[in-house]
Amino acid sequence: MNVLGEAFRAALASLNAHRLRSFLTTLGILIGTMAVIAVVSVLQGFSASISSQFSDLGSNTLTLEAVNEQENFRSGQINTLSFDDVDVLRYKVSGISRVAPIISTPLRGASYKGRNVTPQVLGATEESQYVLNIDTSIGRYITASDDKGGRRVVVIGTEVRDELKMPENPVGEFLLLGNEWFRVVGLLEKRGEIFGFSQDNRVIIPFSVARSLTGIFDRTFMEVSFTITDLTQISQVRERAIRAIRTNRRIAPGKEDDFEIKAADSFVKQFEQITATATAVLAGIVGISLLVGGIGIMNIMLVSVTERTREIGILKALGATRRDILVQFLLEAALLSLLGGIVGIVLGLLAGMGIASLIPNFPPAHVPVWIMLAAAGFSALVGVVFGIAPASKAAGLDPIEALRYE
Repeated sequence: MNVLGEAFRAALASLNAHRLRSFLTTLGILIGTMAVIAVVSVLQGFSASISSQFSDLGSNTLTLEAVNEQENFRSGQINTLSFDDVDVLRYKVSGISRVAPIISTPLRGASYKGRNVTPQVLGATEESQYVLNIDTSIGRYITASDDKGGRRVVVIGTEVRDELKMPENPVGEFLLLGNEWFRVVGLLEKRGEIFGFSQDNRVIIPFSVARSLTGIFDRTFMEVSFTITDLTQISQVRERAIRAIRTNRRIAPGKEDDFEIKAADSFVKQFEQITATATAVLAGIVGISLLVGGIGIMNIMLVSVTERTREIGILKALGATRRDILVQFLLEAALLSLLGGIVGIVLGLLAGMGIASLIPNFPPAHVPVWIMLAAAGFSALVGVVFGIAPASKAAGLDPIEALRYE
């Protein structure tokens, strides 16, 4: 330990004696680490934001969606779900506790006292509040009696309220959707944006009303989320639901499904996988600069060995072993690289926060602690790896020849 402590102090003294050269030497490591941390912080911040947006959907929630390929859109034969599919899930599949269909209506314009806005108009049942964790900050949500009675009531998002300059508490106000008047009964909690799309520029009306507004069509653009009673039976319930929906849609045996049932958090998992891959690729590309910085450290350390040849000869004459010299120069290279890495991490965090703040509505940058520790450790490792050659050269010098060196 005494030897290591002395080698550490000697390495610090050497770096301090040549501060400018040490800074320029570690600049490659500093820039490389800063770039890696900046890129990772922005991607991780975006990933964390997306995960939090979907975290409200429990692991026991499944979603039924129609599947459409490019050929469907080209031919105009677009697959949609039917209202019978909803009833099948609700009444014919055991193990399902709540079913929440969400229907997209043809209504788009909303008017209030001469002001207009174009929100997304959705039809939903009371169950959607629990299945999708939708809540109100003022007033109430759609109820079963609203749905059963076909009441013209609406729950609006905060952006709709603000754009139409409605009162802070809009409950009781009347809103014109298309050619229909609706009474506001609630204000949705603010949810922000996801992928650049506002979740607050929408209004929700009773499912039965939305269904009547679709006209004579039995099929419409809709998705159905439902919860499983027993989480351990989620695979079995999913298989039962698939069989029931296939039967209802008259899909022949051996023919592919024109729908899919997936876990609510599957999108988050896929997105996190994509983000992790992108992070690894970008970090690998930017990390090449760390190797360039390592080569710079090796070159400067080789110059340093030449400059300090007489010093090395004196140390060996005083009893320093080959191992002592090797450890001192390796520590010096590792410290040089580690200091550059630490400064790079700090600057990378600041750069990531700056980039995130410059992009409108972009989530704040975020870097897990383990990534910062890994970056610092990798920086030190680069110094050690590229410091081996100079350290070996220094340790292998003949003391007599070193003392004669001019």
